[in-house]
Amino acid sequence: MVESVKNNGFLVSVMGEIEKAYIQDIDNIYVKYCFVYGKDWDVTSGIEEGITQISKHTSGCPQFVWNFPIEIVFKSNNPHGWPQLILCVYGLDGFGNDVIRGYGLCHLPISSGSATKQVRLFVPQSSSSVQKFTSWLTGHRPEYIDPKILTVGDGREVTRTRSEGIVFVKFNILTKDFFTHGFDNNARVKRINVDV
Repeated sequence: MVESVKNNGFLVSVMGEIEKAYIQDIDNIYVKYCFVYGKDWDVTSGIEEGITQISKHTSGCPQFVWNFPIEIVFKSNNPHGWPQLILCVYGLDGFGNDVIRGYGLCHLPISSGSATKQVRLFVPQSSSSVQKFTSWLTGHRPEYIDPKILTVGDGREVTRTRSEGIVFVKFNILTKDFFTHGFDNNARVKRINVDV
């Protein structure tokens, strides 16, 4: 029976929410999100990508609140390519154009339990003053064609970026059959300490 479990792989269940963000000098924003994972991983249930509602900052404070739920279950037999969450924050500029306000990404927690991650946001910058003026004039700011490129890392060292803000994401992680595959995420140690 243990052999059949090894062939089926292990499960990682993710429930949580994109809670809030702190970004200066912006009125309304929303988040597009997606999960990126390795070729040995499959999604058994849930939604891989989505978009939140628009949030307006509270008066006197640059805080935006969504409390937008996320839920997905992954199956794999190899931890390589552990899932990552990509956040793309958009908002309107002074001309009414929908522009990128920040990118952020984080790996999902590897331990079962609850965790809140603070995802730092960054925005690509034009490489010259002429390009900066042209992008401002046309309303087309620098942005990635495919935000999944952020998980690769190759070539990112030549991209100019500016830090923009922070998004808080809450995760509730459940894992199944980790130990039967020989992986240890310290959950067993926690359980033994509680039982003693």
